[in-house]
Amino acid sequence: MRIHGKVIVIAVCLGVFLLLYFWGGNAADDPLLKEVEEEEEEESNSSPPSPTELERDVALKFAKKPAAGVGERTDELLRRGREGKTTKKGGRPNAKSILARNLIKRSRAGGTMDLAVVACGNRLDETLTMVKSALLFSFKKIKLHIFSEDHLAPQFEERLNQWPRSVSSKFRYSIYPITFSVGNADEWKKLFKPCAAQRLFLPVILKDVDSLLYVDTDVLFLRPVDDIWRLLKSFNSTQLAAMAPEHEVPKIGWYSRFARHPFYGVTGVNSGVMLMNLTRIRRTMFKNSMIPSSLSWEDLLHPLYQKYKNHITWGDQDLLNIIFHYNPECLFIFPCQWNYRPDHCMYGSNCKGAEEEGVSILHGNRGVYHDDKQPAFRAVYDAIHDFSFEDSLFQSLFYPIQTKFLDTVNTLCGRIPQVFLKQIERTMRNMFEDSVVLHVKPR
Repeated sequence: MRIHGKVIVIAVCLGVFLLLYFWGGNAADDPLLKEVEEEEEEESNSSPPSPTELERDVALKFAKKPAAGVGERTDELLRRGREGKTTKKGGRPNAKSILARNLIKRSRAGGTMDLAVVACGNRLDETLTMVKSALLFSFKKIKLHIFSEDHLAPQFEERLNQWPRSVSSKFRYSIYPITFSVGNADEWKKLFKPCAAQRLFLPVILKDVDSLLYVDTDVLFLRPVDDIWRLLKSFNSTQLAAMAPEHEVPKIGWYSRFARHPFYGVTGVNSGVMLMNLTRIRRTMFKNSMIPSSLSWEDLLHPLYQKYKNHITWGDQDLLNIIFHYNPECLFIFPCQWNYRPDHCMYGSNCKGAEEEGVSILHGNRGVYHDDKQPAFRAVYDAIHDFSFEDSLFQSLFYPIQTKFLDTVNTLCGRIPQVFLKQIERTMRNMFEDSVVLHVKPR
């Protein structure tokens, strides 16, 4: 009887020990199990994004580390939004789970980027090519603001409405007439190029738009618009606009040698790519050389033009340089690869950012898309212009650009094809790789 009692006591003790052991082990594992269960529940309850959205939204997942500078800070913001936390049991990252979760999160990302352009004269095809380049790689939807002469408006509508539904779903557009709120409209229209001065009045006209990216018609995006849009987050409390320097080398820059009016910094700024916080512009009072007190943006434009109209060469760009000369704290400067022009290579390569990272935005000013003076610029333009949205990016866009560059080696710009091709190749490669990884589901 005593032996029997001892056996019972030992069995009870062993059972209690095992119960405590398993209870303790499960308690240690509960947070991990809970995390995995929550992820699975989140993914199962989420409406699956379309394959097209996924291919585009994951395009920067495997982007390489950029060179130091403003561009690096932009890509850093990109990476912060994409980093995952899912881990397998034991602390090792589960790449498939991370990818799946990031795809879902990015497909849910809302928001719209506002893009503005002013088109007059024979700029219809050039403007549509710019818009096409913006849509090819961008993640967020784009709200397009087109300011054009009356006879161009129906042509824009007809051409844009012909684009396939897979493309038209990625943007909305509005077409506005050319209008100037102050001064003589005919005089503003003739300032530098037809209708170019319209950009000065965007803060006044687009009263319901908070921030805006303005580009000239001769601009091509070689990476997602989202990347330059994120630079808005890099503005400090006083900055309300961002532009690139007019030149990288003061001794051969136009403003530093020939300007007869004040200009920003050492070499001035180029307004072909201009990122703006319109809300701040409307609220700010600007210092000036005309009266002791500050003036609002709208009140400043006409008297500024009247004072300097006999001293300016580049029209509205000169007026912007004058404004930011007296208000330098309001301007954010982004590097030259975000506004890459023939001046950056036709006298020898002088844009270090483009040499390291590749061109992000190509600006074919001086009509180089339509003549043979800079065939490297024309090669990129022609390839995007001729590209059909239904075709393969590699076969119908990247390879033709590569092939055409073989005929440009007799020019200084054509001798550095990697500068033109690096960003667009990286973006296309990422999109291709991601379209393959999309078929891998987390286990």
